[in-house]
Amino acid sequence: MIRRAHCTLNGPADPAGPSPRRDLPPYSLHHGSAPMRDENGWTASADAWIADMDGDTGDWSRRIVLDEPMTARALAAAPRTMLDVGCGEGRFCRRLAGHGVATVGLDPVPAMVEAARARHPGGLYLAGHGERLPFADDAFDLVVAYLTLIDIDDHVGAVAEMARVLVPGGRILAANLSAHFTASDGGWTVGADGTPVFAIDRYFEARSAWFSWRGIHVKNWHRPMSATMDAFLGAGLTLTHFAEPQPPGDDATATRYRRVPWFVVMEWRKPR
Repeated sequence: MIRRAHCTLNGPADPAGPSPRRDLPPYSLHHGSAPMRDENGWTASADAWIADMDGDTGDWSRRIVLDEPMTARALAAAPRTMLDVGCGEGRFCRRLAGHGVATVGLDPVPAMVEAARARHPGGLYLAGHGERLPFADDAFDLVVAYLTLIDIDDHVGAVAEMARVLVPGGRILAANLSAHFTASDGGWTVGADGTPVFAIDRYFEARSAWFSWRGIHVKNWHRPMSATMDAFLGAGLTLTHFAEPQPPGDDATATRYRRVPWFVVMEWRKPR
């Protein structure tokens, strides 16, 4: 049976748990002897993912396309506290902590949490799931989902939980793969005239598929854009920002990214 131990700002009930930050809300730690879950491939892929992020550098899409607009939007309302759902090895938490934000990272994969703690000893990183956030209502000014909704089976439940832990007037900032991109079954192909084309199919059919690159093998979800929007609208949130960021430059990689809508960045506000 899982024992739920409450942690106050004066110290965790579990002496082996991380020391709480006094500028962050109380949280709960989950303990038990349940076997390690594969987490849609992320448990087995953790080491390859951590290596691929290359410390604070990040992969090309984060470094070149997403980091700048995500950081600017995250800091726009001067949040005091931020929860990163699916924080991985903690890269975006470290980025915002460098701007004075008190950050909490949550990830279901223990190896990710351990790596995040090692890279940011002053941060707070917990193992947990987006569908069951171990925080009280109205706990954070900002909740971030940086390319994590595609990994979560129950995205509706996860968005509802993110909204629950937001303070009134708080924001969810989400970067996600574009539904036009995830609707591709084959990606780039060559047309009859020899021209590269990007094929999409079954756009309105929500489905998962497995993808592999550089030692990483994980399951991602395609959902039509309406399904993603409905999750946020159903949680009572208001859309305040929507962007489709494009990479700068005229090199081959940037040019290829601009031919297809790869990413969306959305900001949703909780009513006061």
